[in-house]
Amino acid sequence: MLFANPLVTREGIGLVLAFSALGAGLSMIAGIGPGIGQGYAAGKAAEAVGKRPKLQPLVIRTMLLGQAVAQTTGIYALIIALLLLFVNIFK
Repeated sequence: MLFANPLVTREGIGLVLAFSALGAGLSMIAGIGPGIGQGYAAGKAAEAVGKRPKLQPLVIRTMLLGQAVAQTTGIYALIIALLLLFVNIFK
């Protein structure tokens, strides 16, 4: 479908590249969510360890597992942004 697109002409290549750069920037907005979520999780884990120091290994292990799962959204957004920026569709 990409090659049947009327924008993919000599004049439209700049427009397609501009919109792919805009899409890459918009996809990186998805990095805000994991950052906020991981900060909140780390704060609550520190609070839990402060209340019950004996449960520190369990709390830290659970926090790290949750942060690893939360980080996947940011990694997927980074991959999409890199694909939009560096894959040359005009070869």
